[in-house]
Amino acid sequence: MEQERIEILTEAAKHRAREVMHHQINIDNYRLAIAEIDANHADDETLVKFKARLEELLASSIAEQSKEKIILKVIKQQLET
Repeated sequence: MEQERIEILTEAAKHRAREVMHHQINIDNYRLAIAEIDANHADDETLVKFKARLEELLASSIAEQSKEKIILKVIKQQLET
């Protein structure tokens, strides 16, 4: 029973680590896209609106990544006990 618990927690930790990385990729992409729009497309109303949406997505991804990091931390704590 304990071995199964460890296996499940190990898989959960791997999944959460991947989720953290997925969020980081999105965060990096959103930041770069926002900078690109600011630098080269500030006069394009459509892209300025898109930038606003990217800023919302960026904030959401940062918040979700923080949640994933907390869950990953507690899973790792369980694996240490």
